[in-house]
Amino acid sequence: MRKLIVVTGGTKGIGRAILEKFAANGFDIATCARNQAHLTQLKKDFESKFKINVFEFKADMSDKAQVKQFTDFINNLKRSVDVLVNNAGYFEPGQIMEEPDGALEAMIAGNVYSAYYTTRGLVKKMKESKGHIFNMCSIASFMAYPNGGSYAISKFALLGFSKVLREELKDFGIRVTAIMPGATRTASWAASELPDSRFMKPEDVAEAVFSAHSLSPRSVVEEILIRPQMGDI
Repeated sequence: MRKLIVVTGGTKGIGRAILEKFAANGFDIATCARNQAHLTQLKKDFESKFKINVFEFKADMSDKAQVKQFTDFINNLKRSVDVLVNNAGYFEPGQIMEEPDGALEAMIAGNVYSAYYTTRGLVKKMKESKGHIFNMCSIASFMAYPNGGSYAISKFALLGFSKVLREELKDFGIRVTAIMPGATRTASWAASELPDSRFMKPEDVAEAVFSAHSLSPRSVVEEILIRPQMGDI
């Protein structure tokens, strides 16, 4: 039976690029997103191109109840989970003293609680497979910058979550890696007028993730920091 990778928020950007890389290497894939049409199209495209199984589920991962529905869906597949990528999340610029009330709560729910509850829901399956967990952090996880606001706070918290997971799960053979990409050409930067050459490609992040996973179980890349060649934007 093929190995299974689960990527939350996998229909666009870095999440989709990661799914493509693992699918091209023979993994079955499971993912979720808020848009059913995007999920349906991804399933059609990937099963046709890669001849693998695609398991898709409509869910808003900022909602705890829907996270549970998604993890129940995965557990009901009766498959080991070999790789989990907590990728779901979003970015809203703003300054702490000026952003709207509720911004912090929303960002924590979308960027931190989503990963926390997904991991809790799937960790038993990962203990069976001695799997690998990747958390999609950011350069904002360690570097404050203007207009980062609650997004930066949430990404600092996600890196802390990754560090705690690493300590708690290493004795079970589960590897944990925090991914910290700089500016990557995704929908978050759609309004930018900067040229594509100023951004990283989502496929480059996917290559780094796959390479980290490809190491022997005796080694773990704890953190991946990857930036545009010309530096931060």
